[in-house]
Amino acid sequence: MKAGKKYIEARKKIDPAKRYDLDEAMVAVKEAAFAKFDETVDMAVRLGVNPKKSDQMVRGSVVLPYGTGKKVKILVFAKGEKEKEARDAGADYVGGDELVEKIKSGWMDFDRVVATPDMMGSVGKVGKILGPRGLMPNPKTGTVTFDIAQVVSDIKKGKVDFRVEKAGIVHVPIGKVSFTPHQLKENASAFLETLVRLKPPTSKGQYIKGIAISSTMGPGIRLDAAKIRNAFRR
Repeated sequence: MKAGKKYIEARKKIDPAKRYDLDEAMVAVKEAAFAKFDETVDMAVRLGVNPKKSDQMVRGSVVLPYGTGKKVKILVFAKGEKEKEARDAGADYVGGDELVEKIKSGWMDFDRVVATPDMMGSVGKVGKILGPRGLMPNPKTGTVTFDIAQVVSDIKKGKVDFRVEKAGIVHVPIGKVSFTPHQLKENASAFLETLVRLKPPTSKGQYIKGIAISSTMGPGIRLDAAKIRNAFRR
């Protein structure tokens, strides 16, 4: 596919041979953004793990200090007192089997799903719908819990879940181009600290192999992985 004029102009602002540090990268990604909408800034990290091995599967969540810049619709599967707790915390949709039936009918007007453990039997009925979209509640990311109020609050504040893909890459949004470079850096740092902490004991050699960021429409910017490895070394 032929690149558009605006993309070609944006690419000229990025030095392809350079490996940017965090501060430089956050300034550069804003300068290279050109869309008329507020683009999302994504970070991609290539890890030295084999996701096919269960003991090298990296997955987790992090509350970004400045949020994602996106309003998130949260669906909570709960009943009784926990249903009230979810509503009071700001969940957009709360219920049980009636929501399962809506999802089976094609309704997908939500971005995140949380469930209490006692509701997972019902949620499992739509696992084949939620799973491929990355929406299935999971204890490892804290979305299967009785601590509903805290989880809903964290998601509203900017909690994001992530997991390594088959190619060994983790993708996560770190904000919008309307954010300041400082806000983007703080969000990126929170994510990288969490990622380093989750390094599997069985992962040998270099864990963080490569890092890049880009806005939704903008060109990729490669970061200095060695410098970042040193900064976040445990």
